[in-house]
Amino acid sequence: MSLVTITGLTKKFSTNTAVRDLTLELEKGLCTALLGPNGAGKTTTLSMLAGIMKQTTGKITFSGVVGNDFRKYIGYLPQYPVFYGWMTGKEYLQYVGQLGDLSKREAATKADELLELVGIAEAKNRKITGYSGGMKQRLGIAQALINDPQLLILDEPVSALDPIGRREVLTLMKQLKEKTTILFSTHVLHDAEEICDYIYIIKDGELAINGTLEQLQSEHQQPTIYIEGEVELGEWLEKIEQFSFVSELVTNNPKTLTLTVLDVETARRELLNFFGSLNVPIRKFELVRTSLEDLFLKVAKK
Repeated sequence: MSLVTITGLTKKFSTNTAVRDLTLELEKGLCTALLGPNGAGKTTTLSMLAGIMKQTTGKITFSGVVGNDFRKYIGYLPQYPVFYGWMTGKEYLQYVGQLGDLSKREAATKADELLELVGIAEAKNRKITGYSGGMKQRLGIAQALINDPQLLILDEPVSALDPIGRREVLTLMKQLKEKTTILFSTHVLHDAEEICDYIYIIKDGELAINGTLEQLQSEHQQPTIYIEGEVELGEWLEKIEQFSFVSELVTNNPKTLTLTVLDVETARRELLNFFGSLNVPIRKFELVRTSLEDLFLKVAKK
């Protein structure tokens, strides 16, 4: 069931068109990733959807809502959230809750519930200025949940975090996707692979490809072989590139090759025979699936 339908969304700034005729659909209960290179229009799209920015043309429809103002159904965490460092975590959530028309008592109760949910209840009376990056992101997610939103929008929620903070927020997002619909943008493609149900990739403000990860891999799959030698393989690269079944060769380091091939069975047979005839010790020889990063780079290079 569709929760939000975006049709022909366009945003122009003077002579620059940041988003152009974008059409998306967000299914209720799914976690959707919005991906794209820098400047693709991700933040602009999220800002229009959150009601922070007015679109130039196009329509946003929220299921069951009459009119164009559906901000009360949305929770939003910007890419660079700003907090009042002199407030405690609980004070900040109470403040946000009362701005959202909760009574003082309701805001206090809700603040305690959300601080527990996002895992920083033990720091609720600590000044925000003393919070780590991961704790601030958790607090930011808590403020986005203060109104029990039907749609939670997260703009680059893990991009500025260290590995520990990133893992904490990803774990939290996995928990939240069981409770609400999530739309998030990210540059960390592995994170999208790990937690999202559906993917939109945009470039220059336009939709490039979309689908589930499985659909995208199936539709854009290229037979790929990964080879890792026990010795450096550089002296044989020129010969390998001359094989008729090789369409692309990438060297990640001197001992590894990634080959895109036209005929996987022929490639497997010929390459194994080639290395065997030369007595080149091979540590790993495997077929690999097209990753989200591969698809992203393919779109970015077009």
